[in-house]
Amino acid sequence: MRTKPVVVIGVLGKILDQPGRRERWRPSFDLCRQEGLPVRRLDLLVHKDEDGLAKALLRDIGAHCAGTEVRTHPLIVKNAWDFEEVYGVLHDFARTYPFDPEREEYLINITTGTHVEQICLFLLAESRHLPGRLLQLSPPRIGAGDPPQGYHTLIDLDLSRYDRLASRFREERREGTSFLKSGIETKNDAFNRLIDRIEQVAIASKAPLLLTGPTGAGKSRLARRIFELKKARRQVEGDLVEVNCATLRGDGAMSALFGHLKGAFTGALAERGGLLRAADGGVLFLDEIGELGADEQAMLLHAIEEKTFLPVGSDKEAKSDFQLIAGSNRDLAAAVREGRFREDLLARIDLWTFRMPSLSERPEDVAPNLDYELAEHTKRTGSMIGINREAREAFLAFATSPEARWPGNFRDFNSSITRMATLAPGGRIDVATVREETDRLRAMWSGVNGEHADDDSLLRSHLGPNVLAETDLFDRVQLAGVLRVCEQSKSLSDAGRALFAASRARKSSLNDADRLRKYLARFGLSWSDVGRA
Repeated sequence: MRTKPVVVIGVLGKILDQPGRRERWRPSFDLCRQEGLPVRRLDLLVHKDEDGLAKALLRDIGAHCAGTEVRTHPLIVKNAWDFEEVYGVLHDFARTYPFDPEREEYLINITTGTHVEQICLFLLAESRHLPGRLLQLSPPRIGAGDPPQGYHTLIDLDLSRYDRLASRFREERREGTSFLKSGIETKNDAFNRLIDRIEQVAIASKAPLLLTGPTGAGKSRLARRIFELKKARRQVEGDLVEVNCATLRGDGAMSALFGHLKGAFTGALAERGGLLRAADGGVLFLDEIGELGADEQAMLLHAIEEKTFLPVGSDKEAKSDFQLIAGSNRDLAAAVREGRFREDLLARIDLWTFRMPSLSERPEDVAPNLDYELAEHTKRTGSMIGINREAREAFLAFATSPEARWPGNFRDFNSSITRMATLAPGGRIDVATVREETDRLRAMWSGVNGEHADDDSLLRSHLGPNVLAETDLFDRVQLAGVLRVCEQSKSLSDAGRALFAASRARKSSLNDADRLRKYLARFGLSWSDVGRA
């Protein structure tokens, strides 16, 4: 049973659709009278010398098929038998047509038109540039008592290496690659090859993608662009659902991902669909997937393989067909060896793994990213911001020098440009503004005159550089003090008593060891990681 209105796209038949054939079979006319095929709209491609024929057909359809709307589109080709020319014209039509597969069902009529036009329509449907099934109409058999409108058949479905066609596809691939790079003209050869391959895989496959690399390298932005590219190619109909797995802690993690029934646990006052269900038909981006707990990992593996999962408190499986993009700034293979990540889950999401390089690995791309961030700031604020030549040279020299650490990579880079753009006198960044910003960065990266350098070293040894870069200064100062106490204490209880002595004196701390254990867990640490032993 059809739930969407049917839209048919086809070419006007110069011979078969002639009005003189009123008593005989005419495909584009009888198409609208097919049993079990209510055509809501017919989009008809018409050659420039066939306007009279098109008007006659429209009159007949209007008189006999009141439920069908007909729209005509010019089909301008010099030679209707020139394969490359016809394909190019139809390809351009497909790219500009406002398809909406979520609301309409499309059929591609390959019964009328020249043989070349029929072949080109077939190829465009096969490549999903025309997102519909093929429609083949056939006349009634003579003397067989068949209905006068005949019958229809629906067909569910590399181009030859013509130079002009190949160049079209190369251009389309360049457009897709530029799209993934947000239009930034990047210069780093290794990065450009990486994006080329990601674009190729993203279009050809629905298998999970794993994006790795340091924090701030652009994994989240790339995931969004991959989704937008697939959406533009009509390869997904649903939404992009993003979640940072590091924010999913404790009992709420299962509920957030897989949903729950009303009354499934204390506080479950209403049913919750969950993130996997919200991603049905679309893309689910799980950033920092290595932060998921063991139970969530097991359920996710089942959902990826079977497209089903159990909401919390339910004995009935829910369904969700999504493509997974996972992100991680940690070594998941090491996490498997340490027992913190499931080996079978890694094997399932490791089919296509792409490592995003850090900013320091792409010095050639600092300049184009500077221009991009200034343009984005202008879009956000509505104020045009420029940078004079001396200031630009000074900033680029610093940004690509060995002293430029950029621990947060493009996240830090974006913040730096935003600060300079905000403070730019008269809307133009000058040398003084650059000097103020670079001095600020040097001080921050050196721990403010070395005051916190030892703290950063301590934190880096426990958290690693990526997690440290994502930790606020407020939390760094506090955590460093806690770690120093732990290093000097014999046991978790001793450390807890030292840290919460004031609370104990007021008798407001009931369990110092448990309190400390929960605090360390916020940063993925345990007593065995930080204790004196």
